[in-house]
Amino acid sequence: MSDILTKTASGILTITINRPEKKNSITASMYEMLAQVLRDAAGDAQVRTVVVSGSEQIFSAGNDLGDFVKNPPNTQEAPVWQFLRALSAFPKPVVAAVCGAAVGIGTTMLLHCDLVFAGENARFSLPFVNLGLCPEAASSLLLPKLAGYQRAARALLTGDAFDANTALQMGLVNQVLPVEETFAFAQQEAVKLAAKPLGAIVETKRLLKAGDRAATQDRINEEAAVFGKMVTDGAAQEAIAAFAEKRKPDFSRF
Repeated sequence: MSDILTKTASGILTITINRPEKKNSITASMYEMLAQVLRDAAGDAQVRTVVVSGSEQIFSAGNDLGDFVKNPPNTQEAPVWQFLRALSAFPKPVVAAVCGAAVGIGTTMLLHCDLVFAGENARFSLPFVNLGLCPEAASSLLLPKLAGYQRAARALLTGDAFDANTALQMGLVNQVLPVEETFAFAQQEAVKLAAKPLGAIVETKRLLKAGDRAATQDRINEEAAVFGKMVTDGAAQEAIAAFAEKRKPDFSRF
């Protein structure tokens, strides 16, 4: 079975991250698939709304670190950056249903979704600095705009996890729901969006994002360039080695 499941019905494309044995961590090949699915959906008249989800236990643990070591995103054309560009530029509504852990890109991708519904068990974290890396997905631009500088700084500088209610206060999610209701509620909201005139929806989304569009793309590219350099630096290598060896990293030399 595929690690990325897709289903289109009644104008709604549902994308499910389906790699439970690896906590829905995402590989380069999965990013390639996600990017292509979004590019195809952008031009598909049968798709009016997209829903993105994981399972009730976990949304995504972020990058698969083993694959990350083999396929470091050290060029602008790396699959992860292609996915983020496709998501950030996607013209139709994107609804996210998030339960369980949303780590790294599992959280930053939500900044490019239009509606985000979280289960009560959702936990968000942005542990880039703990891996010797910088933020991605234009999160260094969008999160301060959304949550305010202080909340964004705490999330990005400490990498500490925060719960669904904190995410609600930050503006990262629209609503917190019982876990067993989250996916059905997200689908119901998608049904509402799919029933509306597509032209009006697309133009409204375009106008909503117009003020930040160029800055967002520029920041995605800038973060990607810095990230690509840092991924081969000593701090990142120490963090990855420590993870593999199940020990605490020692950053005293970096």
